Amino acid sequence: MYRLVRRQDTVRIPPDKLGMNLDEVVVELTRQNFEGRIEPDDSLLLLTSNVKRVGEGRIVHGDGAVYQRVEFDGLTFKPELQEVVQGTVCEVMKYGAFVRFGPFDGLLHISQIMDDRIDIDETNKRLIGKTTGRDLRVGDMVRARIVTVSINERSPKESKIGLTMRQPGLGKLQWLEEDRKKEKERLAKPQQPAVEEEEEKKEKKKKQKKTA
Repeated sequence: MYRLVRRQDTVRIPPDKLGMNLDEVVVELTRQNFEGRIEPDDSLLLLTSNVKRVGEGRIVHGDGAVYQRVEFDGLTFKPELQEVVQGTVCEVMKYGAFVRFGPFDGLLHISQIMDDRIDIDETNKRLIGKTTGRDLRVGDMVRARIVTVSINERSPKESKIGLTMRQPGLGKLQWLEEDRKKEKERLAKPQQPAVEEEEEKKEKKKKQKKTA
């Protein structure tokens, strides 16, 4: 889930930058120091903006740099357990498919893709349902639910996120659209009233007795 937050932190302004425009220097240092960092709540800070200096900078004895308190807006993304996400299949493997959503990749294990046994087409990088014939390949748009989350603070790209599509309303978007059309067609067919059905059954029984 994306969030816009307001943060305060400290940047170190090195001596060689003290003669420059401090506002511009602080903006650049804030971007370098905090973008791509995992926050204490396990969200990933993607972008910083509206950076402002807070008060005067301080000097530490023996260090020629200035330590400046800053305040800024941050765009964060945090994968939440049970959250429904929409993404793109970016890789297909023997054991499942990786789906890219926001800044993260999540794993759709082969057992969590569909209610069907799956054949693996290694040549064309496809996962194919044996009964339905439905397939999953790189570039497909899918809707999935997050079922496990393990964030790697040192290397966010190495975080492990598990996904499932074996729940109502989830799956490849093309499959969901096909299911909607089938349901719409089913509902559009004229339904025989229960009374008429009962009368038909009685007539059939009468005919059977006569022939018997």
